[in-house]
Amino acid sequence: MGQRFAWMLLMMILVFPAVCAAQEAEDHWFEVSALNPGLGAVPEEVERLTPRESIRSFFELAEKNDFAAAAHLLNLEDLSPQEQAAKGPELARQLASVLQHGEWVNISSLPARRDAMIDEGANQHPRAGEARRNLKLASLEANGQTYDIRLARYKAGDQQPVWLFMPDTLSVVPALYEAFGPAWVEPHIPERFKQPLGMLRLWEWLAIPLFIGMIGLLGFAVYSLTSLLARWLPAGVSSIFAGRVGMPLAFIVMSLVAQWTLGYVVSFSGAATTVFRILLALIMAWGLGLIALRFVDTILLKVTSRLVGEIDDTRHQDERRLLTTLYALRRTIILITVVIAAVYVLGNLSIFDSLGMTLLASASVLTVLVGIAGQAVLGNILASFQVALAKPVRIGDSVFFEGQWCYVEGIFYTFIRLRTWDERRLIVPVTYFISKPFENWSTKNAKMYRQFVLTLHLSADVQCLRDKFQELAKDEEGVIDHDRLLCYVTGQSADAQEITFYLMTPEPMSGWLAETNLRERMLAFVREQHPEWWPREVVVISHQDVARGHASGHR
Repeated sequence: MGQRFAWMLLMMILVFPAVCAAQEAEDHWFEVSALNPGLGAVPEEVERLTPRESIRSFFELAEKNDFAAAAHLLNLEDLSPQEQAAKGPELARQLASVLQHGEWVNISSLPARRDAMIDEGANQHPRAGEARRNLKLASLEANGQTYDIRLARYKAGDQQPVWLFMPDTLSVVPALYEAFGPAWVEPHIPERFKQPLGMLRLWEWLAIPLFIGMIGLLGFAVYSLTSLLARWLPAGVSSIFAGRVGMPLAFIVMSLVAQWTLGYVVSFSGAATTVFRILLALIMAWGLGLIALRFVDTILLKVTSRLVGEIDDTRHQDERRLLTTLYALRRTIILITVVIAAVYVLGNLSIFDSLGMTLLASASVLTVLVGIAGQAVLGNILASFQVALAKPVRIGDSVFFEGQWCYVEGIFYTFIRLRTWDERRLIVPVTYFISKPFENWSTKNAKMYRQFVLTLHLSADVQCLRDKFQELAKDEEGVIDHDRLLCYVTGQSADAQEITFYLMTPEPMSGWLAETNLRERMLAFVREQHPEWWPREVVVISHQDVARGHASGHR
């Protein structure tokens, strides 16, 4: 009994792996009863054991216009044998045109293994080491629907498994051909110009520069017309806006006309079409975003038209707050535009599907590197938004920063521009600015106390000076709040006294002028009316010093 159980266990050990291997092998292809019986024998030039062989063979046969042989690379199981012979070559021709014009298929990126397995550790692919029985070559959009072009592995009887275009793909080929088939120009091109030359065909090397040149001339015409319109319009917001949107409007028109031309007039190979799709999507997103930005800039220019050249804290707080908010809105629109453009481009272009996961892995590494390298830039951008929201400073505020008296002239993404009193410009990174203490003299209002000191003799009459100071200060244009004028003795030495004069001014610049004017007028008053009040040194001479002096004279 024990010997029989041992034999059964041994048989299970030997048979079970074989059964599992057979089951696992069956999972690597689709079993079919027959492959395209209506097409006859498979020509020798048809290679279809690996995905790369199948696609390369399909394109080579299509270039030779041998669509009868190319039909053997289609799984026509949804057609009867009679229909396979009649419709197979036509489906192959239409599919070849779709792949040629719709999207660039990178043949070298396709698996060269029969089981389409991705090698272990290849670019850390998430499906590394996994055998596959179907692949997606491309995704194309037609009539508002997205369709996948797929290959699958099929096995009929004892024949070797082969890679063919799936029946689901072939069922949508007519619809895709309507969208991506040859355009109006291509049927009129002589066959000798349709020969391949590198990645493109011969006629495309001639037509693409002509196409780009014509689109460029159209853009120049739109730009010129917009500039002319800006000169015709009456001076104001409309003329300013028209003068600033000429270039983005020209690029938008160029993009729209180019897309219409590629869809209905002329169609290029997949490589050129993919490049044009990327560029046109970028141009469209950039143009629309730039027009929105120009619109905000025009409003900003209109609001600040009275402040140009004089952006300081003499303006009302509401005006300066509005100006700062508009600058923040401008930065927000730029950021939103960049995000929308990226989402638009990535959402409407399926280039990642055709270029494979390698590009995505490379993009991830590049993102990490850019993130590390761009920490300073990102920090400045976030700090800029912090300043825009919290408003510790506003455009036009008067600040005292690192020993410099400045006006905040502009708050940008990565830096703050300060205008000093002597018309110099300080460019300060935003993170550095907010990390350092600074005085904002315009937080509530621009008024500030100014003071100056006169050093006079101890005999100077302080009340006389106080009365004269108040008289002169009330006549000074840059002095306000006359009830807050002050004059006090703030220091004393053996020979002199320091008298400090205080005055209230509406803002720093006029305050500085008022301070200097009053100092000069008070000095003139002392010089003209009381010169005896100037500080002087007192020398005390004793009798012994006098006697010594006489004695020295007699000798």
